[in-house]
Amino acid sequence: MLAKVMSAKLFFSYSHADEELRDQLEVHLAALKHQGQINTWHDRRIAPGDDFENVISAELEDAKVILLLISSDYIASSYCYGIETARALERHTANEARVIPVVLRPCDWHNLPFGNLLALPTDGKPITRWANIDEAFLSVVQGIKKTLAELETTRADQSSEIRQAIPYAPGPSETHSGPRSSNLRVAKSFTEQDRDDFLHEAFAFLLNFFKNSLDELSERNSGIESRLRCLGKNRFTAAIYQDGSKIASCTIYIGQDFGNGDIRYSHGEQGDSNSWNESISVEHDDQVLFLKPMGLMAFGSHGDPKLSMHGCAEFLWGDFIRPLQE
Repeated sequence: MLAKVMSAKLFFSYSHADEELRDQLEVHLAALKHQGQINTWHDRRIAPGDDFENVISAELEDAKVILLLISSDYIASSYCYGIETARALERHTANEARVIPVVLRPCDWHNLPFGNLLALPTDGKPITRWANIDEAFLSVVQGIKKTLAELETTRADQSSEIRQAIPYAPGPSETHSGPRSSNLRVAKSFTEQDRDDFLHEAFAFLLNFFKNSLDELSERNSGIESRLRCLGKNRFTAAIYQDGSKIASCTIYIGQDFGNGDIRYSHGEQGDSNSWNESISVEHDDQVLFLKPMGLMAFGSHGDPKLSMHGCAEFLWGDFIRPLQE
């Protein structure tokens, strides 16, 4: 059985008037995504035809961290303030999730039900009031990282309490129960089949990720069209057109070198070429399998990245969509 990186679901509760600020915050959270610490969700992920309220309710119930993106528009929204906030605070009080107010714009929020919670950025200073908005978002990310660490500590403590509560009868060779080390982790081993399964699962994840991202990109931006083509089981191409002109394109496929399969990423739509701009290999440490870029493309400040499937998808998507964002 494959060991996978565990991540916390992070739910954005926000007003659509603040969508641009939400998008910027999600970009600043990319490092936590790459490291497999979080998976983010907001209502723009809802597929056409889905029951809007039921999907939001289910995602809100599943979240471990709930961000309330506070502004005057948020407070004025009967759905955000009246429904999402109310349920979020109920889960916070029951210790089922952690609610964090993130103050986007100046507004009167201190006397509201979430006013007693420690808000981000530092001192609850609205993000738009910071001289350097990147520093404001960094403050938010650092606060979220602290919360994730606290949640992990709580989870570990609860697991320990559960183990201690289970009645245990020592075996004949266990004659005493004195002090012991907490360092009892045993290295896991991974077979070639484990590695191949992980590789093909990651490729399928990338295919689904790019398809959904392209669909939503087209829906949210007039003049933008996209195309995704599957070329066999182990290769697909993607392209973005703006007013009929091709702005970006790429090919993602599984390549083989000396019997070891890697995920290859190349600029342009290539049906059968084996040239590539980045190669992603399946690696492992003593606990988990992960994805590791060769490093041909810039990867921020991460010198030795260990990517989850979602982190790898965000990494490649970021390079693919860059021509539309520059």
